[in-house]
Amino acid sequence: MKRREFCRQITIVGGTIIMTPLLNACRTVAPSAAPGDTLSSASPTQTSVPSATPLPTDTPTATAVPPSPSPTTEPQPSPTPQPTVETDVAYVALVKTTDRAAGVQRAIELLAVNPARSLPVLLKPNLNSADAAPASTHPDVLRSLTLALQEMGARSITIGERSGMGNTRQVMQQTGVFDLADELGLATAVFDELNEKDWVLRQSGDFHWPDGFAVPRLLLDSPCVVQTCNLKTHRFGGHFSLSLKNSVGFAAKTVSSGGINYMEQLHSSNDQRQMIAEINTVYQPSLIVIDGVEAFVSGGPDVGQVVQPEVVLAGTDQIALDAVGVAILRLFGTTTEVSGGAIFGQEQLAWAVALGLGIDSPTKIRFITGDAESRAYAESISAVLQQA
Repeated sequence: MKRREFCRQITIVGGTIIMTPLLNACRTVAPSAAPGDTLSSASPTQTSVPSATPLPTDTPTATAVPPSPSPTTEPQPSPTPQPTVETDVAYVALVKTTDRAAGVQRAIELLAVNPARSLPVLLKPNLNSADAAPASTHPDVLRSLTLALQEMGARSITIGERSGMGNTRQVMQQTGVFDLADELGLATAVFDELNEKDWVLRQSGDFHWPDGFAVPRLLLDSPCVVQTCNLKTHRFGGHFSLSLKNSVGFAAKTVSSGGINYMEQLHSSNDQRQMIAEINTVYQPSLIVIDGVEAFVSGGPDVGQVVQPEVVLAGTDQIALDAVGVAILRLFGTTTEVSGGAIFGQEQLAWAVALGLGIDSPTKIRFITGDAESRAYAESISAVLQQA
């Protein structure tokens, strides 16, 4: 079922329908050229983008055809062929680096989109616990991303979170969120302190949630939602925790005292991975940044076996970014749940595809890189993405 059809069938209880995030979910955002980037041609009908490494690598390039000379004027010089962008693919900016702050800045520059200009931004980090990265968002990542959004011209920025393995307010305090907010003039939202009226229940006959799930009205009202997540496995049934899984922090544990415990329903269900994907039907991120400088290849989400992939990713398509993340985990050796079968056969990703949340094939991923080392890294990931 495509997202547009799915959205028509969704029932909202406890609040009004907010159409903007759902309409935005049906739009494809293509990157535009950034100064100093090498440009490449991909399709003969679209606009410019930075250098992209296509999947598969033998994708044919477009050839520009000069116009025929006018019969009444001197023939004109052939125009310079213009690099182009495909609209049915997902672009992933990749930066090979050990510097998180610089990597975030560079990845956003390479992606060359600005969804935040003149808009209020809701920024969702990954603060499931107060444990250090890769368990939770590194302070350098949050600062760098926030500064980038301010440079984009965001009208305001609200950092919102619900922690699953700790008291949210304490986690945000311990990880420096409130100090950063005071320093940079940001707002904060502790989701599990919201009033009942501030939650909206989502239900559908296609959901695996027995009673639906609730999300903050703030999420539905936000025209620009940005998230940053880590690269890690998840030992409590998610298998991996990336962009799709990060959205669980938007869903309520409970809405009222003595009410349904939605998180108990999630974590006790054999359909947990499909339920994770379903939370993402209510919105589409305008920008996603993944910190893969370090990663958990087993364990997670709070503790695990740490490796150093030394990469920062940015994009707008959750399925593409999560698929790339899984491929990186496989490169470094990971759990049997994450390493088995085709990447797009992973339950989180397969159901996300069925729900129309993004691309439906690894052949539609295009990497944007700015240096030879990052380009070689992207080629290694591409090879893993193609494996059955």
